[in-house]
Amino acid sequence: MNNNDDIKSTISFNKEDFLFNIKRNKLSLYSTKNNDADFNKEHLSMHFEETTKKMQELQSKLYAQAEYALLVVIQGLDASGKDGAIKRVMSNINPQGFTVSYFKSPTEEELAHDYMWRCIKALPKRGCIALFNRSYYEEVLYVRVHENILKKQNLPGFSSALHKSNKFWNTRMDDINNFEKYLKNNGIEVLKIFLNISKAEQKNRFLKRINIPEKNYKFALSDIQDRKYWDFYMGIYEDMFRRTSTKQAPWYIVPADDKVFVRYVVTNLIVDKLNMLPLNYPVISGKKKEQLDEARHMLENEKE
Repeated sequence: MNNNDDIKSTISFNKEDFLFNIKRNKLSLYSTKNNDADFNKEHLSMHFEETTKKMQELQSKLYAQAEYALLVVIQGLDASGKDGAIKRVMSNINPQGFTVSYFKSPTEEELAHDYMWRCIKALPKRGCIALFNRSYYEEVLYVRVHENILKKQNLPGFSSALHKSNKFWNTRMDDINNFEKYLKNNGIEVLKIFLNISKAEQKNRFLKRINIPEKNYKFALSDIQDRKYWDFYMGIYEDMFRRTSTKQAPWYIVPADDKVFVRYVVTNLIVDKLNMLPLNYPVISGKKKEQLDEARHMLENEKE
């Protein structure tokens, strides 16, 4: 057995290791680090290549069959590695069957519609994969922290009391659960991933953005100001996980302090999700098969 085979034999991915568990419903109970010594960078890089090839094959079948679609939702605090994970994980798949959408502060047009409108427009077509960098979940996370965003939505009967009402947020999360059930009923599978970064690692990455000129463009003062709400964010994330990690669309909590490990886990979660679908290349029969036979005959007997 060569060295590459030795490396592959030590890799064993188990999605249950990252699945949100209602009995383990505090983020403090989920590690932010890769604690498995077997998963060093050499192992992870080798496995990442192999898994990427599987993802390419499955995406090709998904696109050709055009019966199912996949929506990948990636949530995480600032500097948790969402952009980097998307860039590396999705860099080798067919761009014809893939879209990525970034949901930042809503525009005036978006605020004039219901809060799901801008995300619904970006849903994947049949046969395609869509990836959301942040998503409609911002409406029960960031908006819950920043009351001014909710005010701009011009909801009927809005008041500060509404903003603080658990009933209001629970209703929104119930609506999200129903929406994801609707998507599944229409052939759109939903994969939800949270990149779990530690406060110390977030600080390190912010300092790099400040100290390295090539990274300055990534820095925003608002990111630092949001650190004041760290404990509040942890609490509302936990509440959101408890209420929206469902059988049809569970949450996966991925340790995010190690970027290479993040890419390994995210790629495997996507492959695992696609593997659960009955994907096959379309079988040609009837008139279409006759046309193929005729075309073959014409090409084979074509005069030079």
